[in-house]
Amino acid sequence: MKLGAFSISLNVKDIQKSKTFYENLGFEVFAGDLENNYLIMKNENTLVGLFQGMFENNLLTFNPGWDTDANTIDDFDDVRAIQKSLKSKGIKIENEADETSIGPASFAVYDPDGNVILIDQHI
Repeated sequence: MKLGAFSISLNVKDIQKSKTFYENLGFEVFAGDLENNYLIMKNENTLVGLFQGMFENNLLTFNPGWDTDANTIDDFDDVRAIQKSLKSKGIKIENEADETSIGPASFAVYDPDGNVILIDQHI
């Protein structure tokens, strides 16, 4: 299964403090909008999303169709195919993607320890 670019999406209390902290670790702002309380920080191939007030918990995020520079890749598994495969294995899907749609879509699953995994396709 080809899941695409991986990042951790963090629920932060103060996005400016978090931005400064991650900059001190060598990360740079890669994408996002500070005024809208989210930033994607990058250090080489490592991506960390900072999100203030958007969700309750931290998320493991995969972006089918993207590499770590948010460039479109040709060889990837569509989010709906990934969802269908996981469902066939008995994995419960949260916020299912419409399997009759095309293009951007997302869904989430929980691992056995309750960690949220977001599969979020932008293309």
